[in-house]
Order: sequence, then C-alpha cells, then structure tokens
Amino acid sequence: MHIEKNVFENIFNTVMDVKGKTKDNIKAILDVALFCNRQNMELVRDESRIVKPRASFMLKKNAQLLVYKWLKILRFPDGNASNISRLVNMEECILYRMKSHDCHVFMQTLIPLAFRDLLPKRIWDALTEISHFFRDICSIKLNVDHIKRLETNIIEILCKLEMIFPPLFSDSTHTSTVWGKSWRTSPI
Repeated sequence: MHIEKNVFENIFNTVMDVKGKTKDNIKAILDVALFCNRQNMELVRDESRIVKPRASFMLKKNAQLLVYKWLKILRFPDGNASNISRLVNMEECILYRMKSHDCHVFMQTLIPLAFRDLLPKRIWDALTEISHFFRDICSIKLNVDHIKRLETNIIEILCKLEMIFPPLFSDSTHTSTVWGKSWRTSPI
C-alpha cells in the first residue's frame, strides 16, 4: 500500500501542480533537455528571462479548483473512504493528511473519474491503466494467466507514463519494487 501511496502522490501532485511536491520542477526540465528529445517540455529562453512551459499533463488553476470542489462534496459509505472530503483544503488547494488507505481508494477508483474530462485522452488513458493495474494487483483472486498479463501490461503502462511525465516522475526508490519482481513475492 505504501508503494501505491507514493505512486498516487507522484501522479496527483504532478497533475495538480502542487507547489513543492510536483515532479515537474526545474531539475526535471533540465533532465528533459539532457536525456529526452521533448522540445515542448524544455525551458524557453526569452530576452530577459527563462520560462518553464506548461506541461500537457498539468491542470490549469480552474480545472484544479473543479477537482478540489468535486472532492469536497464527494461522499462515500462509512468506513470505506468517508473522510476524503475532509482532507481537502480549498484555500490552499491541497489534500493533506492522506493515509495509505485514502491513497489506495483514490488511486484505484477516483483518478479515472477525477481527471476524465480535464486531461488529454492519451494522458487520461495512461492514468486509467495504472489505476486499473493497482486495482487488479490488489484483487482477492489472481490466477497465473492474469498475473502474466499484468506483468506484460505494466511494461506498456510504464512506457506510456515515461512518454508523458518528466524523467524524475518515477524515481528508483519505489519503481523497482512496483515494476520489478518484488511485487510477486507470494507463491501462486
């Protein structure tokens, strides 16, 4: 669950452009210039200043407010994720005190709903696929064929995410655990 929390926080904070927590920072943009061929994400030099371009995966302020307002009025059955609406701070536009279970619910059910009409289709599709991956990997019953399919799918999902987000988005501290072999520790 903590891996899922880290992935959720990376996605949410980057898409919502949470100050100090986004993975789309100056260091990431400099890495894009060094390692990637994405001119649309590189710093733009003006006569007197350097400007960071707005990324296609980042919501504008009015879209961010829509997501936070939606979360504020969202209601779940008691015990499931009933306190998510209380974690929204509308003044600062931030979610705070998110527990692992809250991130788990958000990652598996709310990400596809929250960003559906706000992000470009290819970005929304990739986020929906990672959401479905976590939902499937946490399901009660898994068979060998399903696990093999998940193992193949995660490679494709990672490639899609790498084409969308900056290089620092999936840091090695949790990526190897999720995308590597250690998520398959229990015998089938």
